[in-house]
Amino acid sequence: MNQENEFVFLFRQPALNNSPEKQEEIHKKWMDWIGGIAAQGKIASNGLQLNPTGSVLKAGGVVTDGPFVEIREILGGFIIVKADTMDDAVTLAHGCPAIDVGGSVEIRPAFI
Repeated sequence: MNQENEFVFLFRQPALNNSPEKQEEIHKKWMDWIGGIAAQGKIASNGLQLNPTGSVLKAGGVVTDGPFVEIREILGGFIIVKADTMDDAVTLAHGCPAIDVGGSVEIRPAFI
């Protein structure tokens, strides 16, 4: 029997300005996708949705507006899932709504 491990899904996607109707449609896609993972008992943590603005502290005490203002992709949030292997975690990531809008899901094993 395999021991389940935890994996962090980091959601990156372009900054989008959508109508309220489109935002509602996108929100439903996210809830349906995450609900499907939860129905399998694979959610370890709902994580957090992140504000697209903030600051970045660099060496020498340099603080810049950010994060990563030089790129057009934002880190929108994360969840933590349970899976036996990296391949299983990647399978769970399929269908993520970020991918539909040109974004990505970064999948990393978590140290627990």
